[in-house]
Amino acid sequence: MDANELRNKTPDQLREALANLKKEQFNLRFQAATGQLENASRMRIARRSAARVLTILNEKAAAAASAE
Repeated sequence: MDANELRNKTPDQLREALANLKKEQFNLRFQAATGQLENASRMRIARRSAARVLTILNEKAAAAASAE
């Protein structure tokens, strides 16, 4: 997901995407611990995607706070 796609989503959709990314991170860590992880770079992608979603959520929250 790129940032432009995320900016078009509602905060609820972003929170749902964040929850999915956190679950994916957990599953990837579990696979790495058990030696079943095939693509280690996927951990980095999931972590950065979660950070990207959090950044957009914080931007939206700041914009909403300044608008009031």
